[in-house]
Amino acid sequence: MAVLDLDRIDLAILRVLQDAARMPNAQLAERVGLSPSPCLRRVRRLQELGLIRGFATLLEPRRLGLGVNVFVSVTLNDQARPELEAFEAQIAGHPEVMECYLMTGDFDYLLRVVATDLDAYQRFLIETLTRIPGVANIKSSFALKQVIQRHALPLNHLSDALIGPGVQAVL
Repeated sequence: MAVLDLDRIDLAILRVLQDAARMPNAQLAERVGLSPSPCLRRVRRLQELGLIRGFATLLEPRRLGLGVNVFVSVTLNDQARPELEAFEAQIAGHPEVMECYLMTGDFDYLLRVVATDLDAYQRFLIETLTRIPGVANIKSSFALKQVIQRHALPLNHLSDALIGPGVQAVL
């Protein structure tokens, strides 16, 4: 992984935007101690570096009728590249699949699927997941309660490298 040329202001911008992505640039600039123009240039630079992938609005799934959250482990018949790519292409087209990870260990993929109810999940399982060629085994685990959900990445490891002992920073 390449070493990034970031300073404490860049990290402050990233921290603030993780918590308040819709914050107006003037307010962001004030929070990080810059004037608006240099702040906007830094945000654009962070986007160009690929550190900011985009901005999103977080919705409340339960309030929108998506109260079922399922973690699904999927094992394929074969773990050769063509089979992995075929599965990934098939699963990517289903909006109820919120996350999909290629894994090591006892199964090949871990999915997080949302559904309105158990019947909707069962339809997804039977009509979609079991029909994907190469799927050998599926195990579903239903989340009873969400204890923690974070969207902001921990950036302390970066700030520790930038800030020496006795140096104050607005992070």
